[in-house]
Amino acid sequence: MVIMKLTATEMLNKFSKNTFHAKEVARIALMIFKEADKKIFPMGEREKQYLETAALLHDIGYYKEAKSHNKHSMHMIIESGLEGFSGSETKIIACICRYHRGGLPDKTEHEVYNTLEKTDRKLVKRLGGILKISDGLNKEHTRLINNIKIDFDSKNRIAEFVINCDSEKPDIAAAIRKRDLFEIGFKCQSIIKFDD
Repeated sequence: MVIMKLTATEMLNKFSKNTFHAKEVARIALMIFKEADKKIFPMGEREKQYLETAALLHDIGYYKEAKSHNKHSMHMIIESGLEGFSGSETKIIACICRYHRGGLPDKTEHEVYNTLEKTDRKLVKRLGGILKISDGLNKEHTRLINNIKIDFDSKNRIAEFVINCDSEKPDIAAAIRKRDLFEIGFKCQSIIKFDD
């Protein structure tokens, strides 16, 4: 019996009650990706697809339980597979989901992460860091952010996120708390603020 793999959208619709949050996190993540790709570290179209897919699926683990939902998301993606992605690419996407909250990647402790090639582990840190901040910026599950720019001081390795909103501003405290993986992945410090 052949099991049909689902696309990210099909998996999201099957396992998530709140597709708005997932789509908004994906929108924010792609804004950050574009800026990080241009100003901090060049990445490609395939990496962008990994990030967008992971952003859409990062919370599907709630389908099983809220506690450790990030780990459930990872396992659900690996077990189901993803249409359009190889087995190793699916593991990368699953790990990006895994690290959108909670502990940092650890190759001695985390079995799936440890099976990835070194270059893929670095990619998980970068894209996972983008996803983690994006999730923090949408903690309230609203659509308040119009645009995000990154001003990057390459000499001092400081990435300054400048968030543009119309009037009401989102609470950015969660995003500030969730900067750690981005900073590790891109080897920089970061600041998150609103434009003037």
